[in-house]
Amino acid sequence: MAKIKPFYAVTFNPQNISDLSTVVCPPYDVITSEEQEIYYKLSPYNLIRLILGKDTAEEDRYKSAARYFKEWLQQGILIQEKEPAIYFYNQIYQIKGERKNRLGFIALLKLDDDKNVIFPHESTRFEPKEDRYRLLKSVKANLSPIFVVFSDTARIIQRSAERYLKNNKPFIDIVDREGVRHQVWRISDKDTVDKIVLPLQDKQMFIADGHHRYEVALTFRDKMRKAGHLDPEADFNYIMAYFTNVEAKGLTILPIHRLVKYPRGFNFDDFRKELEKYFDLEEIKDKDKFFFLMQKAGERQNTLGMYKDNKFFLLRLKNLKVMDRILGLDRIKEYRNLDITIFNSLILKKMLGIDIEDKDKIYFSHKEEELIRQANDDKNSILFLFNPVKIEQLISVARQKECMPSKSTYFYPKVISGLVINKFNM
Repeated sequence: MAKIKPFYAVTFNPQNISDLSTVVCPPYDVITSEEQEIYYKLSPYNLIRLILGKDTAEEDRYKSAARYFKEWLQQGILIQEKEPAIYFYNQIYQIKGERKNRLGFIALLKLDDDKNVIFPHESTRFEPKEDRYRLLKSVKANLSPIFVVFSDTARIIQRSAERYLKNNKPFIDIVDREGVRHQVWRISDKDTVDKIVLPLQDKQMFIADGHHRYEVALTFRDKMRKAGHLDPEADFNYIMAYFTNVEAKGLTILPIHRLVKYPRGFNFDDFRKELEKYFDLEEIKDKDKFFFLMQKAGERQNTLGMYKDNKFFLLRLKNLKVMDRILGLDRIKEYRNLDITIFNSLILKKMLGIDIEDKDKIYFSHKEEELIRQANDDKNSILFLFNPVKIEQLISVARQKECMPSKSTYFYPKVISGLVINKFNM
């Protein structure tokens, strides 16, 4: 059973922060070093100082985050709500010329003990988990919500929004640096909250974004339990989460592409011949035609894209059974059939001999135009392009308690950090 409840959120005080758009930022894991500097300069109170701070000679970034958090609360930069509430959250954005909106709400989700309620879909890595654990231990707060999807065939979110929001203005209404509009409404009436959250108790929840933070929350909870803190309703038993409908039209998943630095002694002609053993290759010069054909081909069979020396290539897998031989039948079929699994196992590992965790040789991004420019500048690299993972694939893999490779999905737009914070009472 999924337990969802309202909470006493910490928010930026509009009396002391005149422009809330200057104090919010994206989740820590999509912020580049250049963007980090931009957010630092936007405001001395930008949340970047908490979620992605800097080490100094005097203190590390975890201690400084805790210090800033405490000082901002004392100074009234941040204030805590006097009533528990849930927060409806609407994002209005454009993607490929189409205007969309994604509606959900932010509340607390009880951490899963039996692992049959909350399902992750992506593998995690040690370094980000260690980083987020040290931050959570120091600050004792959920600074950013994780992103959770569930099947809302009864349209609970949409019907509730139509009923409770149409006559009320959001208390937060800002536009971020990417042009995404963020609107937040506070709902504290208990009867209203219950009508929204109680029908969701029998729902399975799937983590779309925030896997490292979720695993860290589990670790922190378990350590608190071992230390003798056994109250099942203690704050550390919950995590702040954004909930939205998996069937909603506003749910957008983008692919994450890979720019790969090839190994010493690499010969592209030899590599192409090796590819042709497993893929039907088609060279396409026009970029728009390439992306159109890759999308269409991907609807029928496993199809990857490749870019090298101003040429695009479609790679259509000839026979899926090759993945049975490479991975064996221990991994579920849905995992073996993923485009990213095929790339990792067959191309990256088998043909190029590159470890999928080698951050020096692989650059990840959902921004295909930026990657194409980088590939043009770096002649010792190849760009591999992907179709987005389908939400049905994500749910099927997650339900079987399998995890996709890391960086398989990019949910757009990101749930912005700094709208609401969940502070532990400890």
